[in-house]
Amino acid sequence: MITDNIRLVEKNIADAAANSGRRPEDVRLIAVSKTKPVQMIKEAYDTGIRDFGENRVQEIVEKYPLLPSDIRWHLIGHLQTNKVKYIIDKVCMIHSVDSYKLAEEISRQAARHNVTMDILIEVNVAGEETKFGVRPEDTAALCEQISRLPGIRIRGLMTVAPFVDDPDENRPVFCTLRQLLVDIGAKNIDNVTMDILSMGMSNDYTVAITEGATLVRVGTSIFGQRDYGVER
Repeated sequence: MITDNIRLVEKNIADAAANSGRRPEDVRLIAVSKTKPVQMIKEAYDTGIRDFGENRVQEIVEKYPLLPSDIRWHLIGHLQTNKVKYIIDKVCMIHSVDSYKLAEEISRQAARHNVTMDILIEVNVAGEETKFGVRPEDTAALCEQISRLPGIRIRGLMTVAPFVDDPDENRPVFCTLRQLLVDIGAKNIDNVTMDILSMGMSNDYTVAITEGATLVRVGTSIFGQRDYGVER
């Protein structure tokens, strides 16, 4: 089942990319494995998936030693400063940086572990009170602040769009994030690349791709429904 699901998602990604004049290889699939057991992750791995996303630090810590070392783990959920130390040497990217305080701790722990951490700035484009993320109008200033910290590379932006019945309703959200990425990139801030747009999930990833997503975070469409009692 998982293999078939992945093949379908990959086809949808390729079609969406082609329909928007992009190459399929310009969009990377992150399989969101939160709450899912190691065996299911292994099945996805055997299908060829190497990028996996987790919301909770505890799950990464538990799964990390049980799975192949060439997996690229992405922390996509809200990250508390006191938990950075547990995953700084385990993840390839932190998608959910939304404060200077958190970035400072990532920088501090990166120095201790002699690593450079790729991060994305999480933007609450839709302004939902239940979601984390910086306001769009505050994003550029936060990027400039964080860019001066050692051990961190700002690679782009991330957003969690509202859950909607019609995926097209989220098109303005994705369009806004893409334009914000372009605007910040044009400032040529040192240590800010702005080449990654992490947006789109199971219900709207094809729309996100047509609006410029380079990373899509797909869980349910690959692994099936999950236990929402442990959502971020």
